[in-house]
This record gives sequence, C-alpha cells and structure tokens, in this order.
Amino acid sequence: MTVHDFSNEKSILNQFIMEMRNVSIQNDSMRFRKNIERIGEVLSFEMSKTLQYKTEIATTPFGKKEMQVPEIDLVVCSILRAALPLHNGILNFFDTAENAFISAYRHHPDGGDDFEVIVNYLASPSIEGKTLVLTDPMLATGKTLENVLKAFNSHGTPKQIHIISIIGAKPGIEYIESIFPKNTHLWIAAVDDQLNNRGYIIPGLGDAGDLSFGQKL
Repeated sequence: MTVHDFSNEKSILNQFIMEMRNVSIQNDSMRFRKNIERIGEVLSFEMSKTLQYKTEIATTPFGKKEMQVPEIDLVVCSILRAALPLHNGILNFFDTAENAFISAYRHHPDGGDDFEVIVNYLASPSIEGKTLVLTDPMLATGKTLENVLKAFNSHGTPKQIHIISIIGAKPGIEYIESIFPKNTHLWIAAVDDQLNNRGYIIPGLGDAGDLSFGQKL
C-alpha cells in the first residue's frame, strides 16, 4: 500500500483539521460538514494526479486543442453516515463517478471495550476492472475497512483501490496495509499515534457522524 500522508505538509488542510478538532468550533455542524467536504476536494485533487489519462480534443471558437484528461472509471463508496460529506467533496471533482453506499457500525456485544463491525447494507454497481474509492473519515482500528472490503467480494475485482480518510491512527493504518492489495493508495489528511481501549483515535476529534448529523440512540 502507498500511504499519502499530508500531516506534516504546510497546506490549508491544517486549518480545516484544526477547526474539526477544536471543541469550541466543532459543534457547528454545518461548518464541520463543510470542512469534511473541503478535505475531500483537496485529497481528490491529489489523487487525480495518479489516475490514468487520455487525450481528448477540445474545439474552441478559434480552433482545436489536444488536452490530457483523466479516464473516469471510479466507483466512490461511502460508509454511512459519517462519510457522506466526504463523498460530496469527491463528487465535486469527479462528478461522473458511479456511486456506492455501505452501512458499517461497531457492535459491543457485552457493552465492554471489545467490538465487532457489522455490515448489513451495500448498494453498489459492479466494480469489476474499475477504480474503487472507499471513503472513511476516521480510520481507527481498520476493522471497518476490512469488513467493507469483504462485502465487495461479490461485486467484482477492482483494478485499483483508493482510500480517502481525514484522520487515521498508526495502528489502523498498519493493519489495513496488511490486508489490502499492494496497489492500494491511502490518502489521509492527518495521522495520530494512538488508540484508546475502545479503539477510538487519540487525540482524534470525537464521533464524526454525531458531529456532522447529531447524536444517535
């Protein structure tokens, strides 16, 4: 796996991440969602540099011009519900991409720290020979992405996989490196060192789904 980590780069991404982490700002749900969307746009731009390109001819009022444009064969899959703003940011750049949605949530059987990831819904076109883009704002343990990858087994084999995340933990990144194909790319805006006993990123930012859309039962 190739990891594109923008943690240590000086860019506007740092402003968006700082606002999302800051407890005095993050409760503005509209701003929080907008920052996720904008991060999706920036990471999509970076990802676009690695895609395959083809030559097309643009006809202007005064002539013709050959231009290099990306071959858009993307299927963008977002993990409900926290990834929806990230999905929108990606579509702002790749507006002709196909779309997929999957539900994945943590289930604590005995109420303790141990959990399993439950996937019970997937709506997707075939991904056979296409470029699959998985969006997961918080890459904590990597178990969610592992189960999402398994859920796609019946939908074909992609030629390449890209993962777009906002904040990840080093243990989770190391885990998905061990299970995803070698030609997978991870695009991530920030990386934190630790997970707590319940598998949440430290310092992280909290629950991205709740901060975006309100608390759930």
